[in-house]
Amino acid sequence: MSRYIKIYKPFINAGMQEAVAYRVDWIFGVLGYVLTCFISYFIWNAVFISSGSNTLTEFTMSDMVLYIFLIFLTNVLIGSNGTYNVGMEIRDGSIAMRLIKPISYNSTFLFQELGNKIMLAGLIIVPIVLGVEIFRIFYMGENQFDILRLGMYFFSCIFAYLVNFFFNICFGFITFVFKYLWGANMMKECIVGFLSGSLIPLAFLPGTLEKVLLFLPFASLNYTPVMIYMRKYSGTEMLSYIGLQVFWCIALWMLSKFIWKISIRHLNIQGG
Repeated sequence: MSRYIKIYKPFINAGMQEAVAYRVDWIFGVLGYVLTCFISYFIWNAVFISSGSNTLTEFTMSDMVLYIFLIFLTNVLIGSNGTYNVGMEIRDGSIAMRLIKPISYNSTFLFQELGNKIMLAGLIIVPIVLGVEIFRIFYMGENQFDILRLGMYFFSCIFAYLVNFFFNICFGFITFVFKYLWGANMMKECIVGFLSGSLIPLAFLPGTLEKVLLFLPFASLNYTPVMIYMRKYSGTEMLSYIGLQVFWCIALWMLSKFIWKISIRHLNIQGG
């Protein structure tokens, strides 16, 4: 294990340096998320006002505010650029340099993104969590901070990130065949955003559809960690959904290995 970490440690350092080097890009990315949060807030506020009810499917407006900002935090923590990175390396031919090295292609991306996440997490976790808890105390009049739930939330986010990473890598391997995935990637992001509960909580959907989507890997991305933090799951439900995340991590990892073996046969370097 120590040898494995030693091999990929430079990629962790590279990811950390990348996060520091492109500060303006990161700042504008965060501002984009914040703007999306406020737009979502005003939309849901209008929905609650027009409904004439203080509660929609066991969600109050205060719950929705928490949900919106927790989705923002979770999206930042579990975000993965695997599809984009694979596509760009195939287009410019730089993938050839990775392939000639005696290391795992997937692991290089994984550890590079890990370094990036370390920097991002250090900058945003504390202010966002403090903001959420202050909102609960002063706006909702309740103090529900639970260090165990917070720990389980971050534990769930680890598996959510791995599910997202391997899913994006699998999707990115399609570039070996089609060469360019910008449009397909945009469509994928929209579909995943809906299926993962980023746009609408899955609890708002019809019962049968909700059960189907909860089983699919997309609910493991955002919905599961957020519902754990909001105490919407009992202890047994929490463990079962984390177990489902572990299942999808293993399944998508195996799928990425299978797709890699098939896709690499269609590699055609266009640049370099």
